[in-house]
Amino acid sequence: MLIVKKVLNNNVLVVHHPDYDEVVLIGKGLGFGKSPGDEVGSEQAEKFFVLKEETEQKQYQQLMHYIDESFLDLMNDVIEMIEDKLQIRLYEHIHVALTDHLFYAIKRIKQGQAITNPFLKETELAYPKEFKVASDIREYVIDKLDVLLPDSEIGFIALHIHSGITNRSLQDVNAHTRLIAQLVEIIEQRLQIKVDRTELNYLRLVRHLHFAIERIEEEKYLDPMEALKEVLQKEYPVCYNLSWNLIKVMQQSLKKQIPEGEAVYLTLHLQRLTQI
Repeated sequence: MLIVKKVLNNNVLVVHHPDYDEVVLIGKGLGFGKSPGDEVGSEQAEKFFVLKEETEQKQYQQLMHYIDESFLDLMNDVIEMIEDKLQIRLYEHIHVALTDHLFYAIKRIKQGQAITNPFLKETELAYPKEFKVASDIREYVIDKLDVLLPDSEIGFIALHIHSGITNRSLQDVNAHTRLIAQLVEIIEQRLQIKVDRTELNYLRLVRHLHFAIERIEEEKYLDPMEALKEVLQKEYPVCYNLSWNLIKVMQQSLKKQIPEGEAVYLTLHLQRLTQI
């Protein structure tokens, strides 16, 4: 038996757990008639999760003040769907972040406000698995609430899913997406080309940049490939020099040193773009 600490609503309780301290229990009617200090059996809950950070605990409790039970139930189903589709246990902060995001997104849509996402394509290319699940979630929410979520929301939901998978803050995930878009803009300016966002070489470039950022963050560097570097410097000086300009931008943004091996691989991708 667990001890009730807070009753958030008829379906949600915060209880004391012997292993996890505070745990959020969710179940139909679970909180009805309960008061702090009462006992409740864990088997009565349909699901539970742990919010380890005190800030997240307070944020989740604050959600109860402006989000009705039916929407909260819907979001619990959404998060369960994501975990089933990806066969993964998400980090628990997604319960706060995605619930809050979708609540306000739907509110803005009902008020007639437009929701735009300038990084939709970059998000799809960087996180294709998350993007596919986000598309399914969007359709599910549309069906349940009869509100038309725009395509732009698929990208935002995908970023929340990626944050929930990796336990990286949404701020960091967004920053990396914006960095990739900035790098592509520099490439277009320097090479004086307009990159087709549907073209295969663009897809390869964005995915390379995405994985390069992850490698740099984790300090897992590529082989410097000295012999190939010398060839590229000689044969493709414009692309090689541009690759180093891009690396300097990445270094400033990520605040990490980037080894020469990244310039070699990036030069190859840039050269492919010039041949379109």
